[in-house]
Amino acid sequence: MSHSCIRLFPTRKRKFGLGLAHNPLKSNTNLVPNLYPERHRHLTKFGSFTTAFLNRIRIPSLGWVQCRSISILHPCILQAIGEFCTLPTNELSDSDSCNDAIGHLEESHVDSDGDVTTKTIRRVYQTPVDFTKVNKNLLPTVVLIGRPNVGKSALFNRLIRRREALVYNTPDDHVTRDIREGIAKLGDLRFKVLDSAGLETAASSGSILDRTSGMTASVLARCQFAVFLIDVRAGLHPLDLEVGRWLRKHAPGINLVVAMNKSESLLDGSGSLMAAAAETYRLGFGDPIAISAETGLGMQDLYGSLKPKLEDYMLQVLNNEEGTEETNFREDGSSCELEESKLQLQLAIVGRPNVGKSTLLNTLLQEERVLVGPEAGLTRDSIRAQFEFQGRTIYLVDTAGWLQRTKMEKGPASLSIVQTRKSLMRAHVIALVLDAEEIANSRRSLKHDEVVIARQAVEEGRGLVVVVNKMDLLRGKQLYDKVMEAVPQEIQTIMPQVTGIPIVFISALEGRGHAAVMHQVIDTYEKWCSRLSTARLNRWLRKVMSRHSWKDQAAQPKVKYFTQVKARPPTFVAFVSGKKELSETDIRFLKRSLKEDFDLGGIPIRIMPRSIERKAVNGTSKSGQITNRPSERMFSDKRKVCPVE
Repeated sequence: MSHSCIRLFPTRKRKFGLGLAHNPLKSNTNLVPNLYPERHRHLTKFGSFTTAFLNRIRIPSLGWVQCRSISILHPCILQAIGEFCTLPTNELSDSDSCNDAIGHLEESHVDSDGDVTTKTIRRVYQTPVDFTKVNKNLLPTVVLIGRPNVGKSALFNRLIRRREALVYNTPDDHVTRDIREGIAKLGDLRFKVLDSAGLETAASSGSILDRTSGMTASVLARCQFAVFLIDVRAGLHPLDLEVGRWLRKHAPGINLVVAMNKSESLLDGSGSLMAAAAETYRLGFGDPIAISAETGLGMQDLYGSLKPKLEDYMLQVLNNEEGTEETNFREDGSSCELEESKLQLQLAIVGRPNVGKSTLLNTLLQEERVLVGPEAGLTRDSIRAQFEFQGRTIYLVDTAGWLQRTKMEKGPASLSIVQTRKSLMRAHVIALVLDAEEIANSRRSLKHDEVVIARQAVEEGRGLVVVVNKMDLLRGKQLYDKVMEAVPQEIQTIMPQVTGIPIVFISALEGRGHAAVMHQVIDTYEKWCSRLSTARLNRWLRKVMSRHSWKDQAAQPKVKYFTQVKARPPTFVAFVSGKKELSETDIRFLKRSLKEDFDLGGIPIRIMPRSIERKAVNGTSKSGQITNRPSERMFSDKRKVCPVE
């Protein structure tokens, strides 16, 4: 198609600016085609397309269709037509739908006085939908359902492209007990995926299996789609039929896809896979697809099954959503302009088993997100959850109970310990949870495992907040005061390198003190991200060095320059001149002064001393090398002047 068909129209300046103007009273209608045959050819070829476009954007009172004359055409119409008419011919079929674009249209009206009024109309979204640009809060949710040990966690890791969920071959045990959430990346599809615990409908009331089934039922109520996994190597198990009946009872309206997992071993051409697929029809959920979560086999079939369902749901959500383009769609790179203290906070809740970590997570989220109970070691996976607190996005990570890993320990417990340590490395702030009842019964606040957690958090440069839970179990004010006095003293004795560690006393079961925990966490995180200007630090340095008492003034280290090179945690460099270097005592003195003068208590501070080479008067250093002599200027051949003959 011609790229200049809009410029071929005769234009004339009128009251409304530069537009298409033709006076039907003073000229003949057929004059335009006769005088401009080339333009008439373009108009005839694309007249139907222009008419459809103008009718679609609802521009009333148009007199120009198929080269008929009109009085005035507003410039916004010319601009809109120009955007379409400048497309190449092969792109017209793909871009014929005006609703594929994102944004709003303006409907124009011309009154009797000649004034133009515009109003914004909403655009209707159509396929295809770019899931990569949709706000993640609007993405559809897909839950993985099935009996135990069918590969739900392996498929979860395959979809999110990371090994986050624990995968272990335990037919007689349940590895996954909590609901894990992530963002799936299946080709160009993006959706929320939930990994659920294995379903056993015959579980006794009050058992762990019964509680996990209740959590799965509550999750299904807020999900739109589900992938029902079966183990094709074992055939259609009776538990699969029970899970199918359970799904019809608890989620009758959910969109379901049946996936035969572990099918890589049946692709031998013997027809066993077809026989297993025929047996799967007994579930009554439609055509199954063969996949392998371990090897990635069948992901294209899963993509083809999910894409039309997810697109239909996404179109319905976008067309019914009242938000604008900025709220429904995100722009890449927008978060890079935020300050460091405004970035998403990563909070890891760690501690020994059965101290109330999962209860604290549920209290902060105000929902039953993870499984809780009197049994020790209920949590195996490190569960990640997101919530908003005072306009700030915070990611919570509930970890398994911290235990020292032994050589004899194997199975899911060993994997949980490794995952807990990884969560501690990734977090920004560590919330160390203690048991107030154990502190009252014993004469020490921190046990060996808790000391290891605290020291490792400080060594890794993370912020630390101590949370003393189960304060509701302490009877008597005397015992209550004893715990509140003993914990700060012992923590300061065990970790003297970090002063001012915040300590919060709460009762997660009763919901008391959880707001104070978040205030301390945010305050610690802002200190952890703080930056101090170099001028302010050097003014502080002169005051600190003058008030410090040195035994030998001649051997006093001379700190010439002090600057901060990075945050998270705050790291400083001290440039020292003289024969004496900064000792460990001097560094501890500078750290203590920084925390007292700039209110940086509770976070680790790093100071790296660097020595400045002393120079002699004649410009040579102590080693005899010339340091201040300017280098000779070297000229290239291009700068040489050739003599004229």
